[in-house]
Amino acid sequence: MNRSAFSRLPRTVWLLAGCQALAMSAGGMMILVGGLLAARIAPSPKLATLPLAAIIVATAISTIPVALLLRRLGRRVGSYFGYAASLAAAGLGYLSAVQGSFPLLIATGACMGVAVAFWQQFRFAALETIDDPALYGPALSVMMGGGLLSAFLGPEIGARGTTLFTSLPEYAGSFILLGGLVLLSLALFQFYREVPVKTDLATGPARPLRVIITQPGFFIPSLCAAIGFGVMSFVMTATPLTMHEICGFELGDTKRVLQSHIIAMFLPSVFSGTLMQRFGIGRVMAVGAGLYAGVVGVALLGQHLMHFWGSLVLLGVGWNFLFMGGTALLPKAYSATERFKAQAVNDFVVFGTQAVASLSSGWFVFTFGWNGLIFACLPLLGAALGLSLWQARRETAAA
Repeated sequence: MNRSAFSRLPRTVWLLAGCQALAMSAGGMMILVGGLLAARIAPSPKLATLPLAAIIVATAISTIPVALLLRRLGRRVGSYFGYAASLAAAGLGYLSAVQGSFPLLIATGACMGVAVAFWQQFRFAALETIDDPALYGPALSVMMGGGLLSAFLGPEIGARGTTLFTSLPEYAGSFILLGGLVLLSLALFQFYREVPVKTDLATGPARPLRVIITQPGFFIPSLCAAIGFGVMSFVMTATPLTMHEICGFELGDTKRVLQSHIIAMFLPSVFSGTLMQRFGIGRVMAVGAGLYAGVVGVALLGQHLMHFWGSLVLLGVGWNFLFMGGTALLPKAYSATERFKAQAVNDFVVFGTQAVASLSSGWFVFTFGWNGLIFACLPLLGAALGLSLWQARRETAAA
C-alpha cells in the first residue's frame, strides 16, 4: 500500500484503530487465560471452552441490539455501553479467579462478548468517515493492523498477571491488567468525534432486509467472513487445551503459539489491502481459503510444537484474507440509510457461526481428538473456496 493512500485517511480511522486494539486485547488474554483457568475450575474438562464460547454467543446475540442502540444514540454515546461491559468483564474475571467460580468465569465471557459487539462496529464507523471507496482497503489495513498491538498485549497480560501479582490467586492479576487497558482505551476514545454519514448517497428509500441479504454482493462476503471466523475460532479455541492439557506443552510455548497466531491474523493487513486493489477481492479471499487448506495439511502431520505453530500461523493469515475481503465488499451492498440493519445481520451471521464453532470446539477435541477436529473443517473450507471463486468471476465480468 503506497504512503499517499494512508496519508489520505481521516485521523478518526487511526484513533478508532488505537481504541479497538487496546480494548480487543481482552480476546487474546481470554484465549490463553480463560481456557486454562476454566480447565481447572470447570466441573468437567469438556466444559473448559464454555467461557470462551460465551464470548462469541454473547457477541452474536448482542449484534442486533447494539446496532439499534448505536442508531438511536449515535456511535460515540452508544460506545460507552461497550466500555462499561468491558470493565464489568474485568471485574467479574478477577472475582472468578479469586473465588474459583466457573459461573462467574462464564459471566466474564458473556460481558466480554457484549463489549466485542461494540468494538466490531468500529470498523464500520471507520469506513463511514471515507468518501472514496478506493480507500476502504487502506482503512481496513489500519484498523486490523492495530490488532498487532492486541496480539502482543492480550497473551502478555495473561501470562504476566500471574507473575506481577504473586499474592493473588493465579490469573487474578491478568484481569487487573485488562481493566487498565480498557481504561486506557476509554481515555483515548475521548478524542473521538462522530462524523455525520452522508445519507444523500442512498438511492431512494431503504429496501426490505430480504432484498439486501439475498443479493450476491451481500451474502458472498458475509458467508466468507462467517466461515473464516468459524473455522478460525474452532481451531484456535481448541489449541491451548490440546497443547497444554493434552500434549503437556509448557504455558510459555502455548503463549508463543497463540501470539504468533494473532500476529499472523493482523500483520498481513499491511499489504492485504494492496493485494485486493491489484488482484481483486475475490482472488484474495480464494487465497485465504487455500491457506486454510494448508492449516489442515500441517496440523495432520503431527502434534509437535512446529506443527501447532505452523498451522496456527497459516490460520491467522487465511482469516485475514477472508475477513478483510468480506468487510471491504460488504459496504457496496447497502446504502447509507440501510447500513445499521445490514451491518447487524452481517455480524449476527459471522459471530453466530463463530459461536457454534466455539461451543463445539472443546467437545470435539476431547471426543474425537485433534485430528478429528481438523477433519471437521474440510466441508466449510470447500464452501469458502467456492464462494470466493464466484466473487472473483463476478469481478472479472464487471471489469
